[in-house]
Amino acid sequence: MKTVSLKLDVIVYEETEPLLKKIKKPRNRYINEALQFYHHIQKKKIISEQLAIESKLVSDESMNVLNEFEKLEDYDS
Repeated sequence: MKTVSLKLDVIVYEETEPLLKKIKKPRNRYINEALQFYHHIQKKKIISEQLAIESKLVSDESMNVLNEFEKLEDYDS
């Protein structure tokens, strides 16, 4: 494990401490689990944004191909 010095906002600290007592979990474990969960959410967000960008690119390229096919059909007529 790595040691990290962490400064918490007072509000966050005051919300966390009673929860830790109720769930009987060490602060360190709680923060580690919270960070893992947050990382999971952020990774999903990044993948979602990348998917939206790539979907737009595919859509644009599909429209270009469709236009080319329409030009071919017009040429054959």
